[in-house]
Amino acid sequence: MQKGVLAGFPVVNLAADLFDGSYHPVDSNEISFKLAAILAYKQTVNANPIILEPVGYLKVLIPTSYSGDIMGDVSKRRGRIMGMGESDRKGYTVIEAEIPSAEMNNYAIQLRAMTQGRGSYTFDFVRYEEAPGEIANKIIEEAKKAEE
Repeated sequence: MQKGVLAGFPVVNLAADLFDGSYHPVDSNEISFKLAAILAYKQTVNANPIILEPVGYLKVLIPTSYSGDIMGDVSKRRGRIMGMGESDRKGYTVIEAEIPSAEMNNYAIQLRAMTQGRGSYTFDFVRYEEAPGEIANKIIEEAKKAEE
């Protein structure tokens, strides 16, 4: 489970249901149960594994005049705008969004450039979500190249 079948990442959120089993004093031992768990694991990874990506909560504080540019940039980064409102600071707006962590590379630099150094943000991890097909395929291809 430490090295998944798709791209070598750890396997998470795995569940197996045991429908039938029996115990026999001669044949039932620790190794038998470990082998049964290994067989159950092999069947689950053949089911339909997916790649998950971390998603975080982004809160951006910007001058109101830059709201459209920032919302467009967040959307370009596969973000979902969750809300927008006025800040306690006069003339500033707060934009809240959920965005994949992979899209946050160089965000501080981009935000400062787009807002002339007046924007700031916080970003906190929220959950994992299924990676879109084209991104998952890219990750799998890169993992295969790295293995070779």
